Amino acid sequence: MWTKQPQSEAPSYSPAPSSPSSPSSQAASATTSYSARPSAPAARNVACLGESIEVKGKISGEEDLQVDGKVEGPISLQGQRLTVGRTGHLSSEVAAREVVVYGKIHGNVRASDRVEIKKDGSVTGDVITARISIEDGAFFKGRIEIERGKQATSSAEVESNAVTAGAAAD
Repeated sequence: MWTKQPQSEAPSYSPAPSSPSSPSSQAASATTSYSARPSAPAARNVACLGESIEVKGKISGEEDLQVDGKVEGPISLQGQRLTVGRTGHLSSEVAAREVVVYGKIHGNVRASDRVEIKKDGSVTGDVITARISIEDGAFFKGRIEIERGKQATSSAEVESNAVTAGAAAD
């Protein structure tokens, strides 16, 4: 009666109905339940640069980033996700765990996990990644180098990937 639980937490927290407990132990378990919530967030933090924002300089950080404006300069988000929105224009060298492009990137892209170029997206520059997806209608001009784990890619594979870059869109 003196503690109010939000509706979203009611299904996840259910004290044992068969064993009666004192109000102080219920309060302690409720407090434990609430203190455990902030330490395990379901959603990741995403920083956003709006459509009217223009940045000239280096961007680095340890959270996901969505860019809908213009950026000139290197972007380094090691272990994080970079999303270039439909109105986003980057003249940048990009390094991130994952890069999703709805807008435009002019510069080399290095992603430790994957690169996705969406339908109206555009990348002009070399891409180095473990996985890549290029949708129909996307624009790509450059070279693709697929990295497998931590192995160094041989020059024969690089040449082969550069020649078959158009086939990666299928």
